[in-house]
Amino acid sequence: MIKTTVKIDGMMCAMCEAHICETIRKAVPDAKKVSASKGKKEAGFLTEAPVDPEALKAAIDATGYTCLGVESAPYEKKGWFGKA
Repeated sequence: MIKTTVKIDGMMCAMCEAHICETIRKAVPDAKKVSASKGKKEAGFLTEAPVDPEALKAAIDATGYTCLGVESAPYEKKGWFGKA
């Protein structure tokens, strides 16, 4: 799994967060656990394969919000059943 974090400027309320989540789901159909936080000014999600950061940035910028950056890193499940 790959965790992608997107820094976003312009989110002001819960509807903004929902709009960003919807945009990510449309731009990255296999995205799982999509979430956004106006307080942290970021959104995050998990995928099996790497995402195209330029396509994701373009999709977010097209909504009127500003994508400040996209970071992806390997993700390992934590908890009782994750690897130690």
